[in-house]
Amino acid sequence: MNRIVTALLLVLLIQCGITAVVFWPQPKLAQITEVPALAPFDSTAVDEIRIGDKYDNQTILVKSGGRWLVPAMENLPANAAKVDALLEGVINQPADWPIGVSAAARQRFQVVDYHYQKHLSFSSDGSELGSIFLGSSPGFRKVHARNASQDAIYGITFNAFDAPAFNDAWLDPRLLQLRSLLRIDADLYSVSFEDGTWQSGIGRTPDQQELESLVDAFRTLMIEGVADQGMQRDLSVTEADLGFTIESLAGTVTFELFSTEGQHFIHSSEFAQFFKISTYDFERLAGIDFRLISGEDNVR
Repeated sequence: MNRIVTALLLVLLIQCGITAVVFWPQPKLAQITEVPALAPFDSTAVDEIRIGDKYDNQTILVKSGGRWLVPAMENLPANAAKVDALLEGVINQPADWPIGVSAAARQRFQVVDYHYQKHLSFSSDGSELGSIFLGSSPGFRKVHARNASQDAIYGITFNAFDAPAFNDAWLDPRLLQLRSLLRIDADLYSVSFEDGTWQSGIGRTPDQQELESLVDAFRTLMIEGVADQGMQRDLSVTEADLGFTIESLAGTVTFELFSTEGQHFIHSSEFAQFFKISTYDFERLAGIDFRLISGEDNVR
């Protein structure tokens, strides 16, 4: 009987020891009486964001005239929704208790200046507001984060993948989309919107389905990035596969489509660059049947 009691007491002591080791607070963490904010500044004040990754890639986003731009790409518009998601996800985090403060924890969670996944710097009027390291991920859409000027480490609801350090990744994919179309002139056909109806250049009514496909292609066109420098040079001296002149309420723009080496590109008269587009978007524009869109089978 005494042996059984002794064994049970030993098991209890071992369990208490394990519990103490697991839940014993870190020396500094136990002394914290006030939780510091990860980003103690207002996200609306931010007008410049620098994003770097562990591979030394870097991109800079700048806010000018109420719009986010990518300076390295001749100030092309950035994806405003994506920038807002970054500011909201990293800066406007609800107050929470730090998960660690020690040097060992900073290394383990990859939030030190020599070991991190992403490094974000936020500035306003040329002055840095704060610098934040994003490290390892403890779970889905979770990442460890630390303000460079603090010891406290937090687990925040954000995906480090949504803070890419590449210029292309921040371009507004809807950059070339057109609304309120009034006239479309292509190499083999033309259609115009007059007196509330669409008419082809030969005075006939376009096939409705083909017309809707064409108009929708311009309204939902998505770019996937910018052609590299070598391709930019090649395309600048290459004859386009197909050209469009489109008139809308916003003005007139010219598009040129190119297909080379299994890739597809588009050039807009509004921008100097050639942009990459998907096979799907290329074929939606290039695959229009000129007979149907011209209404050759319809009687006026």
